[in-house]
Amino acid sequence: MAIAKINSCALSGLNGYIVNVEIDISSGLPGFDIVGLPDTAVRESKERIRAAIKNTGLTMPPKRITVNLAPADIKKEGAYFDLPIALGILLASEQLSFEGGEETVFMGELSLDGEIRNVNGVLPMVISAFQSGKRKVFLPKCNEDEASVVEGMDVYGAESLEEILNILTGQIEKKPKKADMEKLFSNKTVKDVDFADVKGQYQVKRAFEIAAAGNHNIILLDDLLHPEKSE
Repeated sequence: MAIAKINSCALSGLNGYIVNVEIDISSGLPGFDIVGLPDTAVRESKERIRAAIKNTGLTMPPKRITVNLAPADIKKEGAYFDLPIALGILLASEQLSFEGGEETVFMGELSLDGEIRNVNGVLPMVISAFQSGKRKVFLPKCNEDEASVVEGMDVYGAESLEEILNILTGQIEKKPKKADMEKLFSNKTVKDVDFADVKGQYQVKRAFEIAAAGNHNIILLDDLLHPEKSE
């Protein structure tokens, strides 16, 4: 058995950053550990990955598996790492081999039957991957339109782990997704009102912007706008 390394991405606020997924498979009592400050969703990926590999017709190694998500000092959240961890296990157990891994990024949540589900925040993650020198990204089929707007990045969307394996091993030939920029922006909605029309109220507008960016609720009280009324 050997060590495998797979590139993935994660979000820190509104910005993406590269995560190096390292997998070591060694002799000893069977076990599956994930380190690198994983949250609950990441830790629970062990069961999703185990079932997805089995239901794809491959073998989950009955060995001690250790997964490290680097950099280890940043908390990892979400299910982005299901796909890269699964591929890393297959690489380390010599059930998979492909070229070009250094410039390729993988992200996606796995279902128990190996289906690849969508992830949030794809665009900033793909942008950060491109800025880091990556040139290919494999992700869920439903996210490929969003990712394809990043010029210079070859985007491959797939619906299942099996499809990803077939693309990587050359069993099926698939062209990268190219965005039709005119079509994407031809249906843009024109609003009748705009924050630019609001004079002053800079703190209130900033509060709305932050709430919208984070999908938070907000309540606006007249006493806050006119504190002299409450005196």
